[in-house]
Amino acid sequence: MTMTIRHLPETLINQIAAGEVIERPAAAVKELVENSIDAGSSRIEVFIRDGGASLIAITDDGSGMTADDLTIAVERHATSKLPDDDLVNIGSLGFRGEALPSIGAVSRLTITSRPKKGGDAHAITVDAGKKSKPAPAAFPAGTKVEVRDLFYATPARLKFMKSPRTETQNVRDVVERLAMAYPDIHFRLTVDDKESLDLPAAPGDLYERRLARLQQIMGREFAENALRIEAEREGIRLSGYASLPTLNRGTNQHQYFFVNGRPVKDRLLIGAVRGAYMDFLAHDRHPMLCLFVDLPPESVDVNVHPAKAEVRFQDSALVRGLIVGGLKHAIAQAGHRASTSVADQTLQSFQAPQTAPRWDGQYGQPSFSGSAALRETPNAAYYHASAGNLAFDTAPSARPHLQAVPVEEPVDYPLGAACAQLHETYIVAQTKDGLVLVDQHAAHERLVYEDMKKALNSGGIARQPLLLPEVVEMDATSAERLLSRAAQLAELGLVIEPFGPGAVVVQETPALLGAMNIRKMVLDLADDIAAFGETMSLKEKLEEVCSTMACHGSVRAGRRLNLDEMNALLRQMECTPHSGQCNHGRPTYVELKLSDIEKLFGRR
Repeated sequence: MTMTIRHLPETLINQIAAGEVIERPAAAVKELVENSIDAGSSRIEVFIRDGGASLIAITDDGSGMTADDLTIAVERHATSKLPDDDLVNIGSLGFRGEALPSIGAVSRLTITSRPKKGGDAHAITVDAGKKSKPAPAAFPAGTKVEVRDLFYATPARLKFMKSPRTETQNVRDVVERLAMAYPDIHFRLTVDDKESLDLPAAPGDLYERRLARLQQIMGREFAENALRIEAEREGIRLSGYASLPTLNRGTNQHQYFFVNGRPVKDRLLIGAVRGAYMDFLAHDRHPMLCLFVDLPPESVDVNVHPAKAEVRFQDSALVRGLIVGGLKHAIAQAGHRASTSVADQTLQSFQAPQTAPRWDGQYGQPSFSGSAALRETPNAAYYHASAGNLAFDTAPSARPHLQAVPVEEPVDYPLGAACAQLHETYIVAQTKDGLVLVDQHAAHERLVYEDMKKALNSGGIARQPLLLPEVVEMDATSAERLLSRAAQLAELGLVIEPFGPGAVVVQETPALLGAMNIRKMVLDLADDIAAFGETMSLKEKLEEVCSTMACHGSVRAGRRLNLDEMNALLRQMECTPHSGQCNHGRPTYVELKLSDIEKLFGRR
């Protein structure tokens, strides 16, 4: 059977283009709202019904169009956004000139517009590709685009639409993303006659407007724990906000990226964020953030995806390095700060007792004696209480080691002065306006890790020879993996050698770690090396190994500390970057203000 080559009819061409550009109602909303933004609008209203299937209406107060503009606007490959025919220097959001004719090819499209500079309003309709002539209409300055019965002209496409609820959520996501990038525009979304989103224009400078808009969309918790990101390198500028590591989520859906004001979902940017937070979060946790990358139009290709969701950078390594460096610098600047959400979660976990605890009828009078070593500290005189008089009949291992700080002496340290250790695991410290509860293992793990990284970057970690080398048995594959990394492990102070099939012998360990369970640490390292394989860079591999080793070499839960040791740990946390979270992203301390404590007891 011979087939003759022929030109497709215009209507079918537009329907194919619609399939590429308009795959669902949210895509139509995106194209139309971007047109409104490019028109210089200060207010954009979006109305949808049935998830956008039966009606999408976009109204703006932008520059508007004349009757002649309307006629050309619904033609394919017609645009006002390429004044010099240069596809490289694109300074607007939309530029293809395919959105309106593509939408009109699969729906009933009506555009009503009036130029802001003066003139009459006109309306034009496109019904399944059939265009009418512009007709006079009554409308204020701006433009209104109505899309009715989307995909009615292509029933096959209609079958693949999701439920109205799902399509509505996709539309909301599109509006929110564009609203993040343009905080000086008032956005409003109405769904089935009910207001779903109302985002007034925010006041202040660019950063203040952005943070206010992000609070409207991502919530107060993010705004309170957001780090300001600002970096620039070779004409590429990075700005925005990112959460403290202790404010994280189980997926990356709360990560928003914009390139020259255009919302994108780019794998390079997502990978850069993961690299920046690798030191601070477990692999299954993700930060919340909103980042803006601005660079010359000729340095990025925005036309590599039909829906413009992905971009291609001329120098992708430079962009990745800028993001990783900018985020790491902001996290380092935060010092030991932890997310306020940690305190909120702590308060929520408290519950008023339903019944009073039983009293055994015995009184204990605590006897106080001064601690000479701690009276020498510049801030306050510290006292410790006799645990024997306070613990009554508890077993020795369960007795809290308690110290008290006199309230008349101010405590100026950010993390306060240690006054108790609970269950040989948690340190209680009094601050000037509240208290701090520290997880001693998590905190010391971060401190050891930072010390190891510092030593690694300054020429290597000091080793400690074992008096009796320790043999660690494992499966042959794990042993081979470990031995293949022997040189890298030696840089970290861990010297291993082969010891027959399925075993290694440990000759030296990092001096920073002190006494530890060597066998367990080596087995964990073998598991880590198997997990991250060949996909990570050498530096990332070394830091991952450092993290595992630091965990084994830190102060363990269950170890009793004296007051000097507790205060030394607090002071070291205050001067160590990233000490607000352990290597897995969990908080190392919780801070409760006096006002929070008063709420617990109904004083506020």
